[in-house]
Amino acid sequence: MRDFLAKQFDDKFLWVPFIMAFGAGLYFALPFAPNILFWFIAFIACGAGLVFRKHNFVLFCATLFIGGFLYAAFYTHYMVKTPVMKYDMRDQEIIGVVHDIDFTDDKVKIILNIPATDLRIESERRANIKMTITNDMPPPQIGDVIQAKASVFSPSPMEAPETFDYARWSFFNNLTGTGYITEYNVLNHNDIHAINHIRHKIHEKSNSFLTDGLVLGYKNSVPKNDKDIWSTVGVGHIWSISGFHMTLIGGWLFAFFYLICRSIGFITRRVPARIVACVCAWSVLFGYVCISGAAVATMRAFLMTSLLFIALLVGRNAISMRNISIAFLILFLINPHFVMHAGFQLSFAAIYGLIWFFGDKSFSKNISWFQKVKSGIYVATMTSLVATFFTLPFIATHFNYIPVYSLIGNLILLPMFSVLILPLVIIGTICAMFGGHLFLDWATNIYDFSLRIAQTIVDLPMSNLAMPHISNMAFIIFVIGLMCLILIKPISDSGRWILRRINCLLCGIFILCGIFIVATQSRPVFYATNDHELIGMVYDDKLEFNKARAANHYFAFNAFRELNGEKPSDENIRRKCPGGVCIYKSEKFSVAYIQKFKPLQEHLVSLCRDDDIKYIVSYFDISGPKCNHKILHNGFVIYKSGRVKHTPFNRWWHNPRE
Repeated sequence: MRDFLAKQFDDKFLWVPFIMAFGAGLYFALPFAPNILFWFIAFIACGAGLVFRKHNFVLFCATLFIGGFLYAAFYTHYMVKTPVMKYDMRDQEIIGVVHDIDFTDDKVKIILNIPATDLRIESERRANIKMTITNDMPPPQIGDVIQAKASVFSPSPMEAPETFDYARWSFFNNLTGTGYITEYNVLNHNDIHAINHIRHKIHEKSNSFLTDGLVLGYKNSVPKNDKDIWSTVGVGHIWSISGFHMTLIGGWLFAFFYLICRSIGFITRRVPARIVACVCAWSVLFGYVCISGAAVATMRAFLMTSLLFIALLVGRNAISMRNISIAFLILFLINPHFVMHAGFQLSFAAIYGLIWFFGDKSFSKNISWFQKVKSGIYVATMTSLVATFFTLPFIATHFNYIPVYSLIGNLILLPMFSVLILPLVIIGTICAMFGGHLFLDWATNIYDFSLRIAQTIVDLPMSNLAMPHISNMAFIIFVIGLMCLILIKPISDSGRWILRRINCLLCGIFILCGIFIVATQSRPVFYATNDHELIGMVYDDKLEFNKARAANHYFAFNAFRELNGEKPSDENIRRKCPGGVCIYKSEKFSVAYIQKFKPLQEHLVSLCRDDDIKYIVSYFDISGPKCNHKILHNGFVIYKSGRVKHTPFNRWWHNPRE
């Protein structure tokens, strides 16, 4: 056992980014603002203990965990400069500069940069707001100064405990508000030459959603129905520029420049061809990252590709756990909130799994063509299987479904994108700059053919398996299980079977524990948003709402249904409240909900005196000395047992800074 523990400590660097990420994740997920002084003292204590007790793995992990927590707090308070809205604005005149444009299949959204004071924020900074152009007006140009009549709203916080917090995501992505524009006038045209302006010109010249998605990184450019099909067959990641794109394009560029350098004797006699090819390929890839929007998955893939090129230059192995851990740590230091992004988690889960499986395997080059085909099929199949296994917990957690036929989809459709669609789109985009659209037309035809194949797979029975809500605890246990599998180093020459298979054994135990938690967790039976405008009640395992639509809580319907194990596409069932009062009764408790003022006046006293009513919920802010124990405030859910769990709404990104 001592030899086993010593072997783990030899690879302690591989644990560093994971443990720090857990610390940062705890900071972001806490429902309350933590006491930073306490964590700082704990960090000093653990660090001091580690200095005096060398090679203590527990103190090493504790120091890293608290360090990640403190770094996330420091980054949030001192590095992020996003102004936070306190009041919503309707039909107001604003003047701003068009910073970027996001093209979707049915509408245009622009990023406006305006003074924060225009949003009633006491700050000298400027704020970015994402606005939808509602009417059929031509979009402005990037750099234009426009005057618009707009309604701006602060980003919505999570609608229920452990659901997506759009306010937090917006805060760390420099987005102050969202809304819509009903009309606008261009006050001034600015012909700027920033990256966003170049992206916009490429979009206009190419006039193709394939260019928008595969080159420019506009994730919403693909029609929603098409995107749902690609996700169901397990290849939705092709619309997020990541390792798939970087590997292909980097390989083509390196081969292209390498062949050119080898054909020029003047260069190869002085500098190795691989050095020139690496430098040229890296430079072009850097430009590709810039025009693609530099998303998290793109940055991760570019860092890995950069490490690969560096390894080729110095003659070292680039595909290793240490290199991917370096990329992980660099991205974490750039922005610790990346660890909460689904793209970040999926991207690193897949690459860690593939390096773990293929890292020590080599394939001989001196084999027959039949063996090469057999080896290629094996690599493609195992790549899909391993990537699916390692990303499965993350897909189920973030998207609440599992693509059952992802292996078939990847084996059939990914080669079509790799060999045909992506090369044609890149070549076609370049040609489109000079007026030629032939290659983009070919790519569109092949895309339509691939979409028909994908639709055939989707039509198979049980192609999309719905998953119940996965709690934070279950998700963490799943991740720890995968970490045990890839990071724990068993002793291969040990005589004890458990030491030779301990990583697989621990992985299985943690995953089974996570599945048990998911299978046995209770579901809420009553839901309420923060302002109590929308409530949900469960009758016969089916959610019913007090209204069929709620503009201020567009995502609340899906969040409530997610917790109840329903599909987002299900119809919003409305239950009317007779007399303006909804009474929800269960075996353990009863809840009275009142939305309008007149019923509140008529029934509040009687409801307070009614011993059968345990909770009172109102759209209005009410209180009473003898009734406060019944009145519930802010967002919450109630479980069958009568336990109330409130939705967090008091973190740094929810409220303006004092």
